[in-house]
Amino acid sequence: MLFQFITDYLKHRLTAKSRHGTHSPFVYKLADEVIYDLNDKSEYKNIEEQRKKLFNDDSVITVTDLGAGSHLNKNRTKKVSQIAKNALKSPRLAKLIYRLAKSTKAKSAIELGTCLGITTAYLAKTDAQTQVVTIEGCPQTAAVARKNFQDLNLENIELHVGNFDLILPDIIAQQPSLDFVYIDGNHRKDATLNYFKWCLPKVTENSLLIFDDIYWSEGMKEAWAEIKNHPDVTVTIDLFWIGLVYFKKGQAKEHFKLKF
Repeated sequence: MLFQFITDYLKHRLTAKSRHGTHSPFVYKLADEVIYDLNDKSEYKNIEEQRKKLFNDDSVITVTDLGAGSHLNKNRTKKVSQIAKNALKSPRLAKLIYRLAKSTKAKSAIELGTCLGITTAYLAKTDAQTQVVTIEGCPQTAAVARKNFQDLNLENIELHVGNFDLILPDIIAQQPSLDFVYIDGNHRKDATLNYFKWCLPKVTENSLLIFDDIYWSEGMKEAWAEIKNHPDVTVTIDLFWIGLVYFKKGQAKEHFKLKF
């Protein structure tokens, strides 16, 4: 599996373009002003300081792994520092997700997979008026995330604990439309496609859906291919680590691979 992942990464690097190889005005502008905006921002500082605290947190929690459709929980103890080092999105990727969310001017954002809450915090920092709804399957991991939100004085986050399949449909139903959805959890083909299909009735031409780990497995690659080919999807951007999905009306269907 690791060999295939590395192979996919090398293929992506060989075939992906930079902003200068992109002929779509929309994608060029997004790449130039958002994806490749590597300037430091004041919003990053406190969150990255919180990340460092997690790296040094040797408290032990019981991690509950809820698989899609699973009737059994796989429980095991881990140090918070271990989770922080292995499971959190890198600063580079978390900051990109912040910029992407900010670019949508989202009134609300939904995240599947809170983990320790660092990426959630980045979403909340895009605008104090943006309501961030995040779902985490593991109660003890969610408790650490909640403490991080308190430490960062973030009051625009609504944290739900439980199975995505049970919680997400109700959350979507409560939204007038979906501005921004970041799907980072339960990396299985059927589950990923279900989340995508549940979102479709509420997307608009300004919506952005982000799918994490699109090269994680053969199943995830198949799910990404189906999402790209859906008739409602007009523009996708494959950044290898994540896939961006847009629904721009009146725009020709195009798929892009960009280096990141």
